[in-house]
Amino acid sequence: MSLIEDIKKNKASYLMIAPYVLLFTIFTLIPVISSIFLSFTNYNMLQPPKWVGWSNYIRLFLNDKIFLKVLRNTLIFAFLTGPLSYFMSFFLAWFISEFNPKLRAFLTLVFYSPSLAGNVFFIWSFIFSGDVYGLINGWAMKLGIIDEPINWLQDPNYILWVIIIVQLWLSMGAGFLAFVAGFQNLDRELFEAGAIDGIKNRFQELWYITIPQMAPQLLFGAVMQIGASFGVSTVVMALGGLPTREYSADTVVTYLIDYGTVRFEMGYASAIAVILFIAMLLTNKVIASILRRYSYD
Repeated sequence: MSLIEDIKKNKASYLMIAPYVLLFTIFTLIPVISSIFLSFTNYNMLQPPKWVGWSNYIRLFLNDKIFLKVLRNTLIFAFLTGPLSYFMSFFLAWFISEFNPKLRAFLTLVFYSPSLAGNVFFIWSFIFSGDVYGLINGWAMKLGIIDEPINWLQDPNYILWVIIIVQLWLSMGAGFLAFVAGFQNLDRELFEAGAIDGIKNRFQELWYITIPQMAPQLLFGAVMQIGASFGVSTVVMALGGLPTREYSADTVVTYLIDYGTVRFEMGYASAIAVILFIAMLLTNKVIASILRRYSYD
């Protein structure tokens, strides 16, 4: 059956998905293709793009030491905050799944609320303020741990780890809600069958019964956490500025913003975006292949 015949036969279905396809094409597909094209050009938004081939990518990896530094920072965010927040979300959802509905709803709100109030960065600016009025400095000086205040948000030795802490606080988002919902929709008959077959404790239930049933939620949570950890930018700019001192906490996204919206080197910014896109795509593929091993067919 040809595509045209299939459209005629299922025209109602195609009509229903047409708005999504149109919006996806306009706001996702076309920008991605345009970014890939612009990454091979020199484009400053004032003059027509000039084809430069692989020059932007050669510059990125061979001549731009700052990019390698922000790439390292991004990988630290991705492979530290990503897995930590992922497992925190899963085990907290597992922990509260056994409570009664009212208490479970309250705890879900408590753990999820930081992601809703995540833009209130002035709270963290006060906590990690670099003067004696900051909470951390004040407590540490009273306890005799330090003799003078530490500028947590400007010192290159500390700012990256401060932002990692804040990012972990923000990480209980949509993935956490998916885990909570997944635990409420498990097939209880499998647990009874497992008990008959020799399952002896909760951890065996988790490994052999729960995780295989929750493969879709696990994959969704992984995709969301990977996107969040690779896309860290707002918290960096809010707490450390753009750029941070000595680029000590900048990520690939903030570096992209710097070149795209401050310097207007759109060709170079597009090359950075393409590298980030490839890194996220490959990571998602690896995570998906790992999770398939633990899912039911």
